[in-house]
Amino acid sequence: MGIGLGLFFLAVGAEAADTNQTSLLPPSASTNAAPGASLLGPDPSASSGGSLLAPAGGAGLLAGPDLLSGPPPPLSRSLHSVTPQHQATMAEEAQANAAHAKLFQETRYPSAALCKDCHPLQYREWSVSPHAYAQMSPAFNSMQAKINKGNSGSQGDFCIRCHTGVGMNLEESTFTPNMNRHATSLEGVTCIVCHRVNRNFGRASGRMGIVEGDLYQPIYGPHDAAEFKRVLSDSETYHLATSSNQFGRAVHGEVVQFFEMAEPRLCGMCHDVNLTNFRLEAAYSEYKNSPAQKRGATCQDCHMGTVQGVVSGFAQAPSALLGTIPTKVRKHVNHMMPGPDHSIIHPGLYPQNPDARKMATIDQWVAFDDKSGWGTDAFENKVSADFKFPARWSFPEDRYSARAIIDQNKALMKEYLEKRVEVLKNGYQLGDLVVERNDGEGIEFSVEVRNATDGHNTPTGFDAERLTFLQVTVTDRDGKVVFKSGDTDPNGDVRDLHSVYVNKGRLPLDAFLFSLQSKFIDLTAKGGEQEQILPTNFSQDPLPFVRPLTQSGLIIGHPSIVRKQKKGIEPLGNRRADYEVDADALTGKGPYQVNIKLIAGALPVNLIHTIQGVGFDYNMSPLDVARGIQGTQTVLWDRSVVLKPGTKRVDLKARTEISKTSLTAPTSGAYEKPRK
Repeated sequence: MGIGLGLFFLAVGAEAADTNQTSLLPPSASTNAAPGASLLGPDPSASSGGSLLAPAGGAGLLAGPDLLSGPPPPLSRSLHSVTPQHQATMAEEAQANAAHAKLFQETRYPSAALCKDCHPLQYREWSVSPHAYAQMSPAFNSMQAKINKGNSGSQGDFCIRCHTGVGMNLEESTFTPNMNRHATSLEGVTCIVCHRVNRNFGRASGRMGIVEGDLYQPIYGPHDAAEFKRVLSDSETYHLATSSNQFGRAVHGEVVQFFEMAEPRLCGMCHDVNLTNFRLEAAYSEYKNSPAQKRGATCQDCHMGTVQGVVSGFAQAPSALLGTIPTKVRKHVNHMMPGPDHSIIHPGLYPQNPDARKMATIDQWVAFDDKSGWGTDAFENKVSADFKFPARWSFPEDRYSARAIIDQNKALMKEYLEKRVEVLKNGYQLGDLVVERNDGEGIEFSVEVRNATDGHNTPTGFDAERLTFLQVTVTDRDGKVVFKSGDTDPNGDVRDLHSVYVNKGRLPLDAFLFSLQSKFIDLTAKGGEQEQILPTNFSQDPLPFVRPLTQSGLIIGHPSIVRKQKKGIEPLGNRRADYEVDADALTGKGPYQVNIKLIAGALPVNLIHTIQGVGFDYNMSPLDVARGIQGTQTVLWDRSVVLKPGTKRVDLKARTEISKTSLTAPTSGAYEKPRK
């Protein structure tokens, strides 16, 4: 049966048997690509847009502002054979059934929009957080669909159950496009995913039971209920209703103090991902063995305080705002918790915004042309009278209202991006540059990269898809490039084995590349090993599926035919990147200058190339997603050093400053020579 009979949890079919070796050719100068063609090259199996495994265009399986999940009830007669009156009647029936379904599901899993009424500050922070983006991400949704498609769906909800606990408790299909998910499911790690958990599930890789119930049911938090009991007893001031039989402001009927809520163990339920002895993510395990854990610092101390990424104390604020009356001021934990990811989708869809949901459906927002300036005076004063708008946006008043929502979302996203840089810079830092040689025979130097946090590795989490690297450029006094490493190919990928351009021989491998991205190493059907973009195994079986291990993996800690080569830096640790410029590359026009950039991105574009065959949400094309992913690459530190005679060591950390220098495609002739 071949090696794919299965020692690893993801067995994919022969059609996906070698993602590195079957990558599509990138466009070349001789390719007559259509305007707007994918950066990744044409793929006949890829959707030009549209939802996962669904018709392009996201045709309204369930239209309307409520974003309900699933198709409408099946019709007993063809719409082509009935009268317009019957069609209208059936449409009304479908709408009524959808409203009833929403009402039923809302009594099980309330939306964060309901929490916003009393907790606007917490909602605002959460609404732009990676937790709120967890299920909205088109890259994630397509990646888990690609993996599940490759193993005939037998992996189930292993990936997605961390990203939409509500969706999986509602038994939504893992292949459901976001356009058709329930509103609370789209909220990802929403309020009730943490505050309706009342048991310690341990390292369950997201396998948790959310306590069901409507808004009036108890919620669980880190504090005692003294303040809640006080406001509940003051009916003259607050007018609260704890059941549907009462009049007043609807609130949860009880606050239960849950010991787990303030502990890192709560984070570990999703932030340690294990299956069949394979550690896909190990953030919590890294923390458990870190100096931070030994001194008593928690995940919450670093990621919910006033400064992101360091223990900085907490703000003081009311826990709730009941109408216009705040509760007593107390410790406030920040729910924004930024990380490497940020939104690449339409600004009308994210951050989470109840006003946006009320105004339009997902497919209607996607049809709103933000980039052309709809809803701004500059556009509206010049648009011709015969310009054809989508029906939802045919009135300028609606376009102006939509623009106000988009401007609000963009302002909040800008705030998030600043905090994202803050947490990344508090984790990744430069150390020093040490010059080993600087003469006519060549230049040799090394650059130190430090993990400044003591809580976990950098990168952590899904480190096999976290792009963090050094871009190093050496120029002579005239500005001519004599050496470059860490430059990106036209897709925005570094020149490693996963680059489509390197894989197809269009660009040379970067022999000096310093990258902290971990790599999956898979055993091939022929007995050798190779790096894989996704942790997928090969299968000779005509019906690939997840198979149990045939031998114990306890001794080596991973299945025998796959492993992950971790390249991250341990807490408070460091790595040195070594560089050599040969004598024949030098121009003799010294002194030479070294520019060092430390760059972090959310994901590599080659992942988008690998998963594009299943399509992407929100009618995004592979090119749309790739451009968005390119935009997540951020220059954290930028330092230039002139190698004057006698220069031996330069402290980079003390003199670093952030730069907005754009990343560019490689320059011809600037490549390093392979290591000797």
